[in-house]
Amino acid sequence: MSQVLDMDIRDIVLSSGSFGPQEIIKMTNAISADYAQFRELRQAVAELEGRDEQTPASAVRLGVCQYLIGRYRESLAVLEKADGSALARFYQAKGKIAQGNFDEAVQFYEAAQKAGYSKDDCALGIVEALRLKQQPDAAMRILDGLSGAVEQTAEYLYQRGATVAALRENLFEAVALYERAIEVDPYHTGALFGLALENDRRANDNRAMELYQRATARFPAHAGALLNLGIMYEDRDQHDRAHRCYQRILDAYPTHARARLYIADTEASGEMYYDAESQKKRDRLSQILGIPVSDFELSVRSRNCLQKMGIATLGDLTHASEQELLASKNFGETSLVEIREMMVSKGLELGQFAHERAEPEPEIDMSGLSPDEQAILERSIAELNLSVRARKCMVRLGIGTVGELLRRTADELLECKNFGVTSLNEVREKLTIQGLKLRGE
Repeated sequence: MSQVLDMDIRDIVLSSGSFGPQEIIKMTNAISADYAQFRELRQAVAELEGRDEQTPASAVRLGVCQYLIGRYRESLAVLEKADGSALARFYQAKGKIAQGNFDEAVQFYEAAQKAGYSKDDCALGIVEALRLKQQPDAAMRILDGLSGAVEQTAEYLYQRGATVAALRENLFEAVALYERAIEVDPYHTGALFGLALENDRRANDNRAMELYQRATARFPAHAGALLNLGIMYEDRDQHDRAHRCYQRILDAYPTHARARLYIADTEASGEMYYDAESQKKRDRLSQILGIPVSDFELSVRSRNCLQKMGIATLGDLTHASEQELLASKNFGETSLVEIREMMVSKGLELGQFAHERAEPEPEIDMSGLSPDEQAILERSIAELNLSVRARKCMVRLGIGTVGELLRRTADELLECKNFGVTSLNEVREKLTIQGLKLRGE
């Protein structure tokens, strides 16, 4: 650790010595150990930019360092004029991914491999580009074609887990792969973020927070992990910590829209008052009630019976009595015991809220919808891939399907804590893609 702290980042950036993957790892480890070193990196980059002329070799050094501090546009422009080396091509690919240009990223990874960069590292980069391009099947074919030592690396295990999650075939397998990845590298940011996100979705707040914290302890930090951790701090009224999370995002990405919006919220939080403890208890319960029953390994019989009864979440089960379940065809005592045990594991009971029958919500006119469009309304809200802030609002409001979301007005959503205009626009955009709108719009 002392060697990491004593390392001179300025010397690596500004010298004419060797500069490659090992030097980059040393710099990122130094900043991970002491975030104050990030300022040193930025100052060194500014000094290198100020030099009158750049050699092809110094352009690689500058372009890579610009990438590390989040200045992707400048990085790509500089690397384009660099020496065409394997390192330059590899970081051009990473810069293209950061900008969302996945086809070009694949081309640069292929060029980096031809120039001599690690074949496995380039293959895993292509996997990430294809997955982000929403081509998980193609990504999985590449993963299946890799063999040898790479299969035991944290990056391979993470990419495979993320690809399995994108395929939505077996989320339990995805979680197992993330866990294996962090056994290999306890601070792999991607695997920690993926595992944290799955725990966040299942309302395992303490475990999710621990994983987000570990994911943000490394540099470059995962912006999504910082954003989600900040939201969790806000939910616990730790606005100073939330502010630091959002500030770290803005240090690297000054124009990050959500970070700018959320940091303004934390600065204004001192003017707000509400019963924090009661709100936290309500939020926690709402999160648990919103957990889909499909997240549990139930028997096929139990799962089919619940599906036929229209029971999709734990909250639905709190409104259903044991008698109602037993009245369902093929639902017997064995299934009842299984459901009871599942509910007890989350501190709930069957029918505990049966006396609180909800008022009928406005019906959606489906007369003009095709069968495919009607099927969309029955999809889980999770399939909209909302941000954490928007998703938490859905949980608080007890919204589990797209159809239930469509019964809400924009004003009803805006009344939810921490749900603002940015989140509302996000929901509107997701619905517009499906050709749908909120009630009253």
